Amino acid sequence: MKLRLMLDFFWLAIFWAAGLLLLVVLFGILGYLFYQGHTSLTQDFFFSSPRGLPLGAEGGIFPAIQGTLFLVVIAVFTAVLPGLATAIYLAEYAGKSKVNTVINLTIQCMAGIPSIVTGLFGYALFVVKMGFGISLLAGGLSLAIMIFPVIVVTARDALQAVNRDYRWVGISLGVSRRYLLSRVILPQAAPSILGGLLLAMGYAAGATAPIMVTAAVIATPSAGNLFEPVMALPYHLYILFSQQISLEKAYGTALVLVLLLLTLNVIALWFKNLKSKGA
Repeated sequence: MKLRLMLDFFWLAIFWAAGLLLLVVLFGILGYLFYQGHTSLTQDFFFSSPRGLPLGAEGGIFPAIQGTLFLVVIAVFTAVLPGLATAIYLAEYAGKSKVNTVINLTIQCMAGIPSIVTGLFGYALFVVKMGFGISLLAGGLSLAIMIFPVIVVTARDALQAVNRDYRWVGISLGVSRRYLLSRVILPQAAPSILGGLLLAMGYAAGATAPIMVTAAVIATPSAGNLFEPVMALPYHLYILFSQQISLEKAYGTALVLVLLLLTLNVIALWFKNLKSKGA
């Protein structure tokens, strides 16, 4: 008995140490970025365009913020309907059929594809084949392909997590599956689905590789034209750092990007906790 208690204590200590290590790493990254980049967080930095020689040594990141938001919005609105439809089919209609197995395997393979490969596919399809050129639309559609499996998996898991008693009661009462899905199951799963969409938004906002070859440029006066290139925070950060243009601006850009991603993740967790409390 004493040995068993010692082993339990040992493994509990290991788990706590692992969790604390993750927190230390997270706050270490945030602290370091804040220490290096907080001086850049001025009104001019948030609301002006890059200036100076080389470009980006002065000025701000407002076009990059705009471009990132536009790319994320296009990606999410493009991927959400087919993603939710696929998730509903897998969770409610496919059962344990071979089709279910094939689709799940395909989704897992898509999730494991490196983002640069998705970017090259987007370049070949949207930029070259469909003639969109290096543009906001091509970049947004490429990001939509990248986040599609994230939306499917999170929405599928949210639907499957709904208590199956609702389904059995509905079937016993003769309620149609469509009515049961729209009035009971989807409202129950909605917080978790929204949380998954926010995670997908964060994934898209932080992606660099897919937009490097489809949408992003060093500087552009336009941010909202679908058929023109845009600036984006991750690509702007890459240019500032790789070209040694301004490490101060690079740290400031990285801090803004991390805070944006952290905010989306916190809101996503809040939605999931909201579902847990309401269950």
